[in-house]
Amino acid sequence: MKLDWDRRTCARRGHITYAPAEPELRARLHAGTAVGDAWRCLRCGDFALGEPHGSGPARSAPLVPRGKALRDLFILRFLAVERIARGLFIVLAAWAVWKFSNSQDAVRRLFDENLTVFRPVANHFHYDVDHSPIVDTIRKTFDYEHSTLTIVAAALLGYALIEIVEGVGLWMARRWAEYLTVIATAAFLPLEIYELTEKVSGLKVATLVINVAAVLWIALSKRLFGLRGGREAFEAERQSASLLEVEEAAGSAPTGLEQAPAAG
Repeated sequence: MKLDWDRRTCARRGHITYAPAEPELRARLHAGTAVGDAWRCLRCGDFALGEPHGSGPARSAPLVPRGKALRDLFILRFLAVERIARGLFIVLAAWAVWKFSNSQDAVRRLFDENLTVFRPVANHFHYDVDHSPIVDTIRKTFDYEHSTLTIVAAALLGYALIEIVEGVGLWMARRWAEYLTVIATAAFLPLEIYELTEKVSGLKVATLVINVAAVLWIALSKRLFGLRGGREAFEAERQSASLLEVEEAAGSAPTGLEQAPAAG
């Protein structure tokens, strides 16, 4: 069963109606009922009781995402939530690195004290905890310079801010955010591929697939970098869709808002 994005959205957020100034279009968008006036929704095309949400020339009708545009907006907002969540997680990581850089000696002592607690258990299972790769990696971080850890924390914070800005921009469907997302995500793809050559994990593979799919989908569907006609074609598509919202709801042909005079 095909999902009706228009009616699904109207059921959640309500209808959006508009009364065009052109008499013929206005008459086709309006219906009188026994319980009052009804106006056709610009998103789903159903009639809704009550006064219209706006009025004016048809060309000034609001840009209401519908159909494919509405589905695309849902995908953008899914990516926005993923970017914002990742950004907040990286902020926490940056704070942890910065906190650690200011108390390395205390953390080292705490780590060594807790390690002695697990040593008898590890010895029972014949596991050399003192030469464990994980323990060795943690101990190496204790030798990092304070300045190095501060730079790492700053770099993580900068990366987190980029992710959060991307997410907010995508949620608002801003074109600059789509460019930023494609550029920033593509820039880190080589690093993600390199990490897979070091060690493969389900999370790394899933992250790489999502990022590659996001780059390709945004670049192609939003006609970035001149693809599929570029910005001019994208704007023409948007304007065409906004006019058709009124024309299709009114039952007119998509050749113009005004009817051509009959030949005779």
